[in-house]
Order: sequence, then C-alpha cells, then structure tokens
Amino acid sequence: MTFNKPFFLVRLMVAVIPLAVSGCASYYTHYAVFPAENSMGEERQVKLTWQTAEYPGWWVADNQSTPITVETQCSAREWRLVDDSHQDAAVESCGEGIRACGREGLDRVASTGLPAADKRCMTINAVDPEARIADIDSSLDLLVSCEPFKTVRGSSDDAENIDYIRASTVPYTIYSRKSPRGSLNARPPELDDSVCDDE
Repeated sequence: MTFNKPFFLVRLMVAVIPLAVSGCASYYTHYAVFPAENSMGEERQVKLTWQTAEYPGWWVADNQSTPITVETQCSAREWRLVDDSHQDAAVESCGEGIRACGREGLDRVASTGLPAADKRCMTINAVDPEARIADIDSSLDLLVSCEPFKTVRGSSDDAENIDYIRASTVPYTIYSRKSPRGSLNARPPELDDSVCDDE
C-alpha cells in the first residue's frame, strides 16, 4: 500500500496542532463580588465571573476567554459582556471593547430615559476600545449606563425580579480574584438569596 507522504504529513499536523495548542494553555477562573445598589436603591451583592486560557509568551496562540457574566443578588437578570474575540460579538454590536447591549423593551438609557436597545449598557475599561477580557489584570472598571424599564417581570406567584446594578456616570472599580481552574478556591461564592425572601 502506498500513500502520499506530503498529504499524510499535513493530515498529521492538522490532528496534532490543536492538541499541542490546548496542552500549552493554563486555565484560570476569575471572579469578583462587591456591594452595590440596584436601580431601586436596594443594597445588593454583584458578582462577575469569567474564565481564561493563557499561553506562554513564546507560543503562537493568543490568550482566550469566555464572556464575563454579571449577576445581581435577588435578580434573575444576567448580563454577558463580550469583546470582538467572541462569537457573540456580532449580537453585541453596540460598540467596541468589552460591552453588553441593552435589550428591546427591557432597558433604557439612565441619563435620558430613552430605549437602550442596541446601546452599550455595560462596558468594562470603556476608555480602551481595544480592551479584551483575556487581558484584564486584577482590577477593572465597570461602567453601567442603563436601567430597567421594569424591575419585576410577571405577576403574583410567577413574578421574578430583573433589576440590576445601578447606573452611574462614574465606573465601579472592581478587584477580581484569579485561581487555577479546578483548584479548591476557584469556585466563586454563591450569592445569598435569603435576603431576598426577607424583603
């Protein structure tokens, strides 16, 4: 049996390179939890979480990340901030950098009260349009520009809170923790919902 040697080598490289790339990465979990008010002025805990794959400086691959999820205590609304390296970036097409866009019927621009559909509602390190989640160090600035039209969706037993962190013209400065994925301290703390039942 004969085979085309160059073709065989190309197929071998296609099979081996992805394994080598993934094998060179170090994987990390990042999170931050901090107190802030929601749009109703209620004191809440806010949690940011994301993951990264980081490669040695000499390697050909760029560092990669997941989107950043922003959760507000007692709320079912979650925000996902992306940058242009993510597949979701086409959906979040309201600007550059690390951002999340408002949704039709859900959000309005806090400074004007106008609908915020396709407007940047949350931005991280807004002064840098080239910002990437994979490059975030131990601190970040979160700018919140929107507020919800309504803080509750549904009624009676089916009602759920969809409020979120209060808009501010001054960014929230947040300090995050970074741990190797799979380590004991890599799991972000759960937000305590018992305060929601007390209110």
